[in-house]
Amino acid sequence: MRVSEYYFKTTREVPSDASDVISHEYLLRAGFIQQVAAGIFSMLPLGLRSEHKIRNIIREEMNAAGALEVTMPVVQPRSIWEESGRADTFVPPLTEFRDRRERPMLLAPTHEETVSMIARSGISSYRDMPLNLYQIQTKFRDEPRPRGGILRTREFVMKDAYSFDADQAGLDASYDAMEYAYRQIFRRCGLNAVMVQADSGPIGGKASAEFVLIADSGDDVILQCEGADCDYAANVEKAEFRKLPNPAEDELPIERFATPGVKTIEALAELEGVPPSKTAKVVFYTIRGSVHVVVIRGDYEVNETKLRNATGGDDVRLSTAEEVSYAGFVPGSASAIGADESLVIADDSIPSSCNLLAGANEDGYHLRNVNYGRDWSARTVADVAEAQAGALCAECGESRLRSERGIEVGHIFKLGTVYSSAMDVKFDTADGARLEVLMGCYGIGVGRLLAAAVEANHDSKGMMLPAAIAPFEVALVPLGMQSSGPVREAAEMLHDELTAAGIEVLMDDRDEAPGVKFADADLIGLPVRLVVSPRSLDAGGVELKMRSEPASAASVVPISEVIERVSGALQK
Repeated sequence: MRVSEYYFKTTREVPSDASDVISHEYLLRAGFIQQVAAGIFSMLPLGLRSEHKIRNIIREEMNAAGALEVTMPVVQPRSIWEESGRADTFVPPLTEFRDRRERPMLLAPTHEETVSMIARSGISSYRDMPLNLYQIQTKFRDEPRPRGGILRTREFVMKDAYSFDADQAGLDASYDAMEYAYRQIFRRCGLNAVMVQADSGPIGGKASAEFVLIADSGDDVILQCEGADCDYAANVEKAEFRKLPNPAEDELPIERFATPGVKTIEALAELEGVPPSKTAKVVFYTIRGSVHVVVIRGDYEVNETKLRNATGGDDVRLSTAEEVSYAGFVPGSASAIGADESLVIADDSIPSSCNLLAGANEDGYHLRNVNYGRDWSARTVADVAEAQAGALCAECGESRLRSERGIEVGHIFKLGTVYSSAMDVKFDTADGARLEVLMGCYGIGVGRLLAAAVEANHDSKGMMLPAAIAPFEVALVPLGMQSSGPVREAAEMLHDELTAAGIEVLMDDRDEAPGVKFADADLIGLPVRLVVSPRSLDAGGVELKMRSEPASAASVVPISEVIERVSGALQK
């Protein structure tokens, strides 16, 4: 392919709409993408070539795993989401409209409902399973804060797959097959993705795992055990940690004491000369419209995802000061004593903690020796504490957790019967019983994977995309070909011979200065660069350099050996 015949629009300046994420800047500057609106992008020819390569890798690995490709509609009737129970609870809220007959419709953010309809009509017996259906399809989620270019968008292309099995062993096998396929996909795309435990979020199910590329630009916070023999890793939304108990002691009588001006846990602990772990901190959350009292040890913070899971509440947020006051509590001196037990949630560190400091529900006063079960109780006791870097690993119990930021590039779920129960997806067993199908769900964001590859493979000059997903494999850069017959002839011959050999080449045949051509080649980041110039021809051939190598690594290769040398370089 010749640049003069291609859509090739690069820019030196950082576009005004670029974020501080390097993949967003480079993909805009290299002419891979163009922003249409917040979180909505056009994929331009260079970008689309890379995206198609990613799709092909995904398709090959999914087919190898036994999955069957389908296509499901982006526009769906709201009624099937009402059937599943997610019409009013999906986060972010569904994007809805009415068709010309005033029927409520929506833009699909995911396809569990639609694929359940396929299974409901297509699966009747255990003989119809295992079954795995996948698609590579457009989705729309009206994210409140799209960011990072195509890392977090509103409209995006996703590969989503759905497995159907007759029993737990079958679901486990389908899940394991998808895990292996995902590892292969990321390896082939040049990404060292880490598999971590994750929260299932609005998709649902009892177990899920994310594949995360460790990168400072990532949205996710990942906690990993530092132990050499422990591979525990989890998203912060899911991560557990070992909670060290306070020293055991006998319960003491409760005491009220004055604390003028003391409004924080830190100030209270300092006043009494005790660690924050000896305090019972109260955080107020409004859940389904009612103010709830969440009690946690003073050395921990509340994890809202864990809280949401513990309460089954889809509408969970911090209460406002006005809501807290209206509910009869005193901010800065509040406790669960006297509160309606049905509105109290306690972290599981609280019941085993004795003689804690707590608010007296009176401005300027606190209580000593407050004990769970004797002085107050809660309807819900669960792990709602957020794991922090430095905490002890819950799995090995010995090593500390370290924190890193990451980009989620894939997510796999064991859904179980969440959707088959709601949408009546059942099958006949061998002995004539009628049971619900067990489902799994498996997603990869195609555009996000491209952006993640840039985050993992770049330098100060531009991208360094792996050959498997680079839009072209070779940047052929003739210098002065408009004025030099030998350069023009050598470049045209190389272009044609490389193309005939099945090597994807982009020849920069523009009448531009060498510096411009080199800068663009570095920005786009094709794996191999070939420079044809009067000097290289005088030296006996063509200058070859890998994009990942410094300029000093360039070497002159005889034209007769170029195809062999390039082929070898691309296979490394």
